[in-house]
Amino acid sequence: MGGMLVSVVSAAVIVRQKLATVIEQLYDIEKRLRVLDQRVDKSELTDQRVSVLSDMLAPERREKLHRSLAEMEQRIASSESEISHLRGMHNHSHPPVREN
Repeated sequence: MGGMLVSVVSAAVIVRQKLATVIEQLYDIEKRLRVLDQRVDKSELTDQRVSVLSDMLAPERREKLHRSLAEMEQRIASSESEISHLRGMHNHSHPPVREN
């Protein structure tokens, strides 16, 4: 009977030690997974930033932007010319108004 008791107690001690080792390995694996998750998150964020920058600097988009800016500059120059012409016509004085 004593031999069986010693056998059961020793088996319980061995199982407890193995379980402690498995739990420790599980914590280590969880820690490593968290580090990998952080790396993946940083990598995805970097990919998004690069994607946004490459889209902003795409030649087609830059060309469209420059054409739009050139058109706006031309319209501003034309408007300034018309304003100067209208100022010259008006000469800051009103002609007399005739009543019929």
